[in-house]
Amino acid sequence: MDMVDILLLGGLAGATIFLGLPIARLQRLTPRAGGFLNAAAVGVLVFLVVEVVKHAAEPVEEAVVAAARGGPTQEALLLEALLVAGFFVGMLSLPLLDRRLFRNTVKGPVAAAWMIAAGIGLHNFSEGLAIGASAATGAIGLAVLLVIGFALHNATEGFGIAAPLAGSRPSWKLLALLGILGGGPTFLGTIVGSAATLPELSLLFLALAAGALLYVIALLLAQEGRRMTLAHASPMTPTVLAAGLAVGFLFAYWTELVLVLGGGG
Repeated sequence: MDMVDILLLGGLAGATIFLGLPIARLQRLTPRAGGFLNAAAVGVLVFLVVEVVKHAAEPVEEAVVAAARGGPTQEALLLEALLVAGFFVGMLSLPLLDRRLFRNTVKGPVAAAWMIAAGIGLHNFSEGLAIGASAATGAIGLAVLLVIGFALHNATEGFGIAAPLAGSRPSWKLLALLGILGGGPTFLGTIVGSAATLPELSLLFLALAAGALLYVIALLLAQEGRRMTLAHASPMTPTVLAAGLAVGFLFAYWTELVLVLGGGG
């Protein structure tokens, strides 16, 4: 497989994030439906955090166990440091970005969409690393399966980005920029992964993504909690919240099964 084919795989896996973005331009969306979509988006993000933490923790746990059995401790310490540093940087970077760039220019749902796209972009960079590394080492079948699974999964991520904007009819330009921020790193990760297999780099970006996504989840739930407290007839009742979270989480989980069945999960 030549470099052009590898890049096409990475581009395809990242491009499907645009499939979920048009939901933001839905018209005649009732407040209750909008609340449900927001909760479903949070459910998708919760699953992504679970998935990211699982993949980030595995190499660290293996290195720690090996060190405890008499193996080298340097690798365990390095991986643990990358995990902790990446998580804290990912968690703190988004509020700093919000304070410096968005506070006086972009507010509310648009700022939330930007931060969701940034967190998902960090996650998708690590996916691109996996695609590029698999293709570069000759595991073409695995690379193709990863592309199929990630492509399906990224469509749900596009929905997660767009849901806070549902009913506000954002411009196509804004949606395109959000899609590039969220899906473009898959393409960039494919380039880096095809050049060199860097497990430490993959771990770092997974940790960054975990911290960033966890912050976004806390932000979205806090905002919705304030609306539920202040509004006497909030569209986000506890029942709607629970149903949306469950639907979003399970939908993202079902797309992940494609990777598991293909041996790439």
